[in-house]
Amino acid sequence: MASGTTDVRPRLWRAGVVALAAVAAVAVWLLATGLFPYHSLNHDEGVYLQQAAMLLDGQLFLSPPVEEVFRPWFFVEDGGQLYSKYAPVVPAMFAVGQLVGAARLALAGIAAANVALVALVVRELFDRRTGLVAGLFVLASPLFLIDSAVFLPYAPTTMLNFGFLYAYLRADRTGDRRWAGAAGAAVGLAFFARPYTAVLFAAPVIGHALWKLYRDRRDVLPRQVVTAVFGLGGVALSLGYNAVMTGSPLVFPYQAFAPADGLGFGHHEILGHEIDYTVGLALRSNALVLEQLTTTWVAGGLFGTAVALGGIAVAVRRGLSARQGILVGQVGTIVVGNVYFWGNYNLLGVLDRAGDGLIASHGPYYHFDLLLPFGAFAAVGVLALVGTVRDRARDRFEPGAVQAVVVAAILVSAGVLGTATAANVERPVAMNDRATETYEQAYEPFEERSLDGGLVFLPTPYGDWLNHPFQPLRNDPDFDGATVYAMDEQPFAVADAYPDRSFYRYTFRGEWEPYSGTPRGARIQPVDLAAGETVTLNATVGLPSTYRSVSATLTADEESVTVVAQNTTDRTTARVRFADDRVRLVGPGWPTRSIPYDGREDVSLTLFVDSGPGASFSYRFETPVRRADGRVSALTPRIERCVAIGECGGEAGYVPDLAPEWATVRTDLTAGEDNG
Repeated sequence: MASGTTDVRPRLWRAGVVALAAVAAVAVWLLATGLFPYHSLNHDEGVYLQQAAMLLDGQLFLSPPVEEVFRPWFFVEDGGQLYSKYAPVVPAMFAVGQLVGAARLALAGIAAANVALVALVVRELFDRRTGLVAGLFVLASPLFLIDSAVFLPYAPTTMLNFGFLYAYLRADRTGDRRWAGAAGAAVGLAFFARPYTAVLFAAPVIGHALWKLYRDRRDVLPRQVVTAVFGLGGVALSLGYNAVMTGSPLVFPYQAFAPADGLGFGHHEILGHEIDYTVGLALRSNALVLEQLTTTWVAGGLFGTAVALGGIAVAVRRGLSARQGILVGQVGTIVVGNVYFWGNYNLLGVLDRAGDGLIASHGPYYHFDLLLPFGAFAAVGVLALVGTVRDRARDRFEPGAVQAVVVAAILVSAGVLGTATAANVERPVAMNDRATETYEQAYEPFEERSLDGGLVFLPTPYGDWLNHPFQPLRNDPDFDGATVYAMDEQPFAVADAYPDRSFYRYTFRGEWEPYSGTPRGARIQPVDLAAGETVTLNATVGLPSTYRSVSATLTADEESVTVVAQNTTDRTTARVRFADDRVRLVGPGWPTRSIPYDGREDVSLTLFVDSGPGASFSYRFETPVRRADGRVSALTPRIERCVAIGECGGEAGYVPDLAPEWATVRTDLTAGEDNG
């Protein structure tokens, strides 16, 4: 126990730890449900939740009914099966939360456990009072609050790491082999969850264990063997999982997903994003990450960091023990080890652009484990500061005034720390809140109607993935839940696989940039399937009173034809007829034209409304068509209203609530016989 401190009563201390843990659980629950109801800007949340649902169904693999249109974000394709690039440990924790009522209960429980474990670990290394204050510093850190409230692996893995260290310290102090076994099990699971994170955290502990083994082999060896056996059991479990998933115990699923991803310097690549990760770039990136951590994401910001550094100095002056040195060692291994990981470069986005990348909304989460040494030494520093104030007050003031001076110093310090923390947390909270407001608009169509028994075709603004970005729109592991979601890429194959479901299409207007307030609106469009010897699309659109002319362009297989409408009024109807091997523009007011089309493709009709410079716009209808065995099948077209050149193509979805009152659109499909 450190000198110069007064221990608190065990019962009072336990009550304090429980209170801190409860506050952490409530705070994280409120953030998770209030700030992240639709999940966050980090789309990995959907990956872990999809995997949690799979574990609850006893599945490690997904077997979609149609290939290439049901692949979730960050899932590996292996023949006709899919599996996550992440280990199942963290998803299993989220699955436990789902079992007891709600997945977010797991977040609250993990947050409570982390704060309690900080207090327990610091009590082992210093004293009870320091442990309580350390827990308070961690609880008040924006990094802890934000990243504990989302379904990401950092807080759960940290819980395993903290549990490992606490059990190790208990075993070291008491010689109890049960605690030694618990330490090994915890670090083994941590390795299974995130191997490199576990190694960086455990390295100083291993160093301490080797030092103890050197000093007292006879007493130490048996319990360290127990720890090692259980720890290696976790490693074996991880390698066995690799063998099942990838076919090789030494190939992790994330390597199967992106072989050039991972550790080290040199060339790295994932999904087309590549960089030559040099030592210079690594040092620059990590310096920026550490700057953000120490100035913004810990309690008190720069002032809190200064207090923690002062706490290290105090601990060294008092005589830093080998056990306490573990925390100092972890600062070194975590900081230096992360230089070797290019993920910290990716976290920053564009290095020269302030506030870019996920670090702006989620903080430096690869350094989450540093909250323990920060909290511990910040507690040592602030308690030493209070002790110094008390000693000086005793020398200068009457006994009755000493307590008032100390209380005033505590209040001033708390005010400075609290003000700095509030200022630092305001920006990421505002950024995430802005995204959530956008999500509320974007997902409102799903909350306005029941889609039970339906299948929803989703756009792919970020590439051919599900749950990237639409995290709440996840399929059940058997792809037969109340609502099924599929990419809008092979609609006929999907329709054939689900003949008894109603079909819908989700569209939105604007780019998908929630932190910028877009998309601005969305809709769910019912989708009909028509089939016959011919299928006719009838598209009726409203026109402004200022229009000059309307022209139609029909495009199929890179061949197109354009005609100008005759005798239009405040609305016009264009008919597109699909038959044999040609598609025709027909109907009153339109010169009849035709072009060939393939057996399966999207045929587009663009109605250009000339209303003069700056006021012209287009309606675009993209109709999926399939022709086989003398019959034609067509689905309700995707509809866009484009007010700028080049806007059509996914970002100009027609949303009636956002269109002018006259800009009405009505479509229907009719099937019939081929009358020429």
